[in-house]
Amino acid sequence: MSVSENLSLLQALTLGSVELKNRMVMAPLTRMRAIENDVPNPLAVEYYAQRASAGLIISEATQVSPLGKGYPATPGIYSPEQTTAWANIVKAVHQKGGKIFAQLWHVGRTSHSSFHEKEGLPISPSAIKPEGKTFTNSWAFVPYETPREMTVFDIEQVIEQFYQAALNAKQAGFDGVEIHSANGYLLDQFLQSKTNHRIDEYGGSFENRTRLLNQILNRVTTVFDSSKVGVRLSPYGTFGDIAEADPIGLFTYVIEALNHHQLAYLHLIEPRSTSAGADDKVATEAPNTSSIFRTVYKGLLISAGGFDRESGEEAIKSQQSDAIAYGRLYISNPDLVERFAKNIPLTPYDRKTFYGGNELGYTDYPSHEAK
Repeated sequence: MSVSENLSLLQALTLGSVELKNRMVMAPLTRMRAIENDVPNPLAVEYYAQRASAGLIISEATQVSPLGKGYPATPGIYSPEQTTAWANIVKAVHQKGGKIFAQLWHVGRTSHSSFHEKEGLPISPSAIKPEGKTFTNSWAFVPYETPREMTVFDIEQVIEQFYQAALNAKQAGFDGVEIHSANGYLLDQFLQSKTNHRIDEYGGSFENRTRLLNQILNRVTTVFDSSKVGVRLSPYGTFGDIAEADPIGLFTYVIEALNHHQLAYLHLIEPRSTSAGADDKVATEAPNTSSIFRTVYKGLLISAGGFDRESGEEAIKSQQSDAIAYGRLYISNPDLVERFAKNIPLTPYDRKTFYGGNELGYTDYPSHEAK
């Protein structure tokens, strides 16, 4: 592909009621650099502002409650102190002409009780222990615990926590919110048959398993207009020991339900990697999620999962997607839009600095002009 500023990726896009200057989205990226009390690191102000040339920034996954936390040093959006810190980040992005959504998150069973000793065990739709290991609050890597099956009261509390997180996001000045219903976390656990064995109104049928996501959207859209709310799904993901007996049937139902909410967008993760963020291996036998569900969803579609300049451009031109989310490339290329526009070589990322630490591998990647 030649040097060009006429890429389809660089065309403006109206995403719901939010005007984007291009179709390049900074994907939500967990970086594990929050400070005490799950407050975003002051360095995050510079980190996000550096990347404000993206059409849209989706914040790192941000827990809606202490029980929603599943990794060390991840930020929350459930306290006034956290909300104030996010407001500083949002202000910096806006001053650079950027747009930013908050990704609202609850990890469910993939948490560990060390993150919330007062509340006890992680919660999930069913008391089913995941295979594999997870982090503790002290960064140890240990086997998952068996979660506590949620009561209906627990479910009602989670709905209210997403609602309060949306209120906090609005107070912080975010342009919108994305509901994280992917990657084997709590809302995905309710959707998929391997993790949801309930026999009440939240289990069994597709309708029942989709009920919590719908209820959260109904509450969140009383805070933000639905045209400023997105949802992220990963129909063929396996992260968090998740699986579904009938993925096409389930996610066709889920996406048809999302159509009724008239959202800003649906954000689909392509199953290109064998697990979320774990390595760079490509699952070549995996189906193309966007092509399967493109005709089902009636709104705008963001695709994520291993795209580069050429494949992202092709996805836009072929109308497979309306915008492309870039993750790892945005870590080491804060000016990714400018580099794509001028076909400038990309700075390689250093995986060792992805999680935890300070400015090294976080705010110290230079723009092409600074080199």
